[in-house]
Amino acid sequence: MPRLGAHEIRQRFLEFFAAREHTVVKSAPLVPQNDPTLLFTNAGMVPFKDVFTGRDQRPYTRATSSQRCLRAGGKHNDLDNVGFTPRHHTFFEMLGNFSFGDYFKAEAIKWSWSFLTEVLGIPADKLVVSVFNGEGEDAPLDQEALDLWAEIVPRERIYTLEAKENFWQMGDTGPCGPCSEIHIFKGEGTAPGDALREGPFGPGHQDDLYTELWNLVFMQYEKKEGGEMVSLPRPSIDTGAGLERLAAVMAGAESNYETELLAPMVARAKSLAGVGSDGGAYGQAPFQVIADHARATSFLIADGVFPDKGKREYVLRRIMRRAIRFGANVGLEDLFFHQICHEVVDRFGEVYPELQAARATIEEVVKTEESAFRRTLDRGLRRVSGVIAGLEAEGKGKGDFPIEEAAVLYDTFGFPIDLTGVIAKEHGLALDEAAAEAKVKELQSGGAAFKSGDAGVQDLYFEVEGSLDKSAFEFLGYGELEAEAEVWALIAEGKAVQSAGAGTRVEVFLSATPMYAESGGQVGDHGEILASGLRVAIDDVQKPTGGIHIHRGEVVEGELKVGAKVKVAVEVARRDAIRRNHSATHLLHHALREVLGEHVIQKGSLVEAERLRFDFSHGKGLSTEEREEIERRVNREVLANADSTTRVMELEAAKAAGAIGLFGEKYDDEVRVVSIGRESVELCGGTHVARAGDIGAFAITTEGGIAQGVRRLEAVTGMGAVRHLQTLSRVVAGAAQELHAGSVDEIEDKLGRLVADNKRREKEIRDLKRQLAAGGSAAADPIVEVEGVKVLAKNVGEADPKTLRAAADTLRDRLRSGVVILGAQREGKASLLVAVTADLTARIHAGKLVGVLAAHVEGRGGGRPEMAQAGGPKVEGIAGALEAAPAAVGAQLGA
Repeated sequence: MPRLGAHEIRQRFLEFFAAREHTVVKSAPLVPQNDPTLLFTNAGMVPFKDVFTGRDQRPYTRATSSQRCLRAGGKHNDLDNVGFTPRHHTFFEMLGNFSFGDYFKAEAIKWSWSFLTEVLGIPADKLVVSVFNGEGEDAPLDQEALDLWAEIVPRERIYTLEAKENFWQMGDTGPCGPCSEIHIFKGEGTAPGDALREGPFGPGHQDDLYTELWNLVFMQYEKKEGGEMVSLPRPSIDTGAGLERLAAVMAGAESNYETELLAPMVARAKSLAGVGSDGGAYGQAPFQVIADHARATSFLIADGVFPDKGKREYVLRRIMRRAIRFGANVGLEDLFFHQICHEVVDRFGEVYPELQAARATIEEVVKTEESAFRRTLDRGLRRVSGVIAGLEAEGKGKGDFPIEEAAVLYDTFGFPIDLTGVIAKEHGLALDEAAAEAKVKELQSGGAAFKSGDAGVQDLYFEVEGSLDKSAFEFLGYGELEAEAEVWALIAEGKAVQSAGAGTRVEVFLSATPMYAESGGQVGDHGEILASGLRVAIDDVQKPTGGIHIHRGEVVEGELKVGAKVKVAVEVARRDAIRRNHSATHLLHHALREVLGEHVIQKGSLVEAERLRFDFSHGKGLSTEEREEIERRVNREVLANADSTTRVMELEAAKAAGAIGLFGEKYDDEVRVVSIGRESVELCGGTHVARAGDIGAFAITTEGGIAQGVRRLEAVTGMGAVRHLQTLSRVVAGAAQELHAGSVDEIEDKLGRLVADNKRREKEIRDLKRQLAAGGSAAADPIVEVEGVKVLAKNVGEADPKTLRAAADTLRDRLRSGVVILGAQREGKASLLVAVTADLTARIHAGKLVGVLAAHVEGRGGGRPEMAQAGGPKVEGIAGALEAAPAAVGAQLGA
């Protein structure tokens, strides 16, 4: 069997099916387009889902692809196995060939066998196949597939298996069908012919001896409510072959991690850790985790997913933090993960150029997240230690780790629940991780899949649109603000209607429109639909199916009927304001990349008439100098007043010309390229000014962080910018008057002196509070001795944590040797603090002591041996805690 690399296998696969009249379709992003039911693209057929159901029409009936996929949530949430088995992965590539009502079983079977045995050269006698046996679903034995395979493979190597192994369905209802799987025998010699023997033999029972290489799905039924199977009029084919598995077979490797798809990242991680090829004392697993997770991280960021608390974003964060934690465990103390991700870009950038384009962004995001998580690790470990110390002090050192604490550790510190569980186990404690995750499930993404709340309405849109000639629809809004049209269809109160009278909210399908539908961050137009005796006020335009525009509004007068001839008019002043703001976002994007760096990418935008909002990747806030320079660059382009241009180009030609697109966006083969000003060139379907000068003026109003590594900037243009500048002028004039400044230039100096004076006075107040809390002299301190140890227990009244700590430091220094226990209240809650002098920490543990006393205020606490704090809701319990302090100290001393 020849040795072939993974990249060559991928290329040969696509060429093989292209030679058989299949259109080679570029991999879709990992974030599914127009599918709210999925977190990620998790199979090769996902981008073709609407083609199989008939909702999407493509110019081809045969397709082939190498689709990037990710499985790390929902029913595929086996993240803990990744790195510890030869074939579990988060990210993987799925090779596939597809027929949409074209060829069927005969061709699919023949071609799959031909590719494996002739193109790849896998010995035919090492392969076995399986077909559906008619059990587990209301469908018969797949006799057709059995007969076709029998012409190629000896019958004793054709296994018939039940539905859980050999039947596929898209959902509880909908397209489905039997499937055939091709497996390779991993043992010595040829594959045994056990298919006709009684007993647990073959790929359905002996996973250790067989590896699935290819799954051929024969989509020939539609499953109805109740389970009835109805034959589809145009059966289809959906196949999937995992590239990682094929690469391992063709490399003669026992593990996917030994192939060129993962081995370079494994080797890089080992090199950084200073260990040999065997992984040293750490073994292979930690480095395999890092390699797998670096692939997933790099591709997700390139597709526009950044680590955060959202659904998809939290999956990425969990993947990244798992890799970073394993890195820390093997001694990688410095930031390292971005270097493994660089290796991914180097190895896959030629096949996936989006990785190369995102190289700087990947590095910035990964460095930022690793830095933040390493701080989280330190803080979280201290908190966990405090909780465990408190439990041990209460005599609960062998019980359960509190679910609430695990949830708080995640929610407040971002500390992984599974890591809390590992540490708890090391201390003899058990953590119910599922219950802890339930506490924060709104932040988790690993649970249920996304749900579409308006699925019924969406189905109605597809149904109505399916009855119309979509190819005849015209959008005229790039050049026209008014147009004549025919009313094609109406929806009112959630159903299709033939007419609607005054006062009715309607959704209108037209044959043509100048009104822009919300897309790409730009809001939909407002306007009117007019005819004799008819006026419909339109307040929103959408395209929920991605096709015909739907005009939403209210019939103000007259009756709107299907088939009526109408005039459609855009609200011009509002459209002009939106144009200014949209064109300004392009100039802003360009300026941000010039000033801050190439790592800046657009993460989202909102273009309205009143303002623009732009989200972008950047690890820190803008300095005053950066913000002013960005404003200068945008306004410089506005003043230059260059003509705007729009061209329709081939996607690859547009990218070669330097056009910037949205990360993770799936573009058609032909794209609209918009140039604003002298240098900004972007792929964009929005409406824009005729020349940059039409923007009028540009001013940034706010800038701040909205997520880890993501900033949000808001700005105004035209008269909005004038109003903003006038407001600032009024504020400055008012400040000058209040500060008695002779001129605007004096304001900053006078304000600085005022702030400094306030800080000095605040410090004086804090010092006075600390002195009051500590008391006037040592003679007044309520000190008792326990086994020769001085114990000072005192209620200081109202005090914040900072004042309480300062008072404890003063009293501890005053004692020289002893224990200080302070009680205080603030905003209706009780606080306790224990401080132990250094000479006594071997005998008395502050964290354990405060944990015992916290019960009096119905709270919990912990901390270091020398100082610890607790809090609780029961203010009246402070006195009891202080009274119990000497006895608690005595208990630790063994009195």
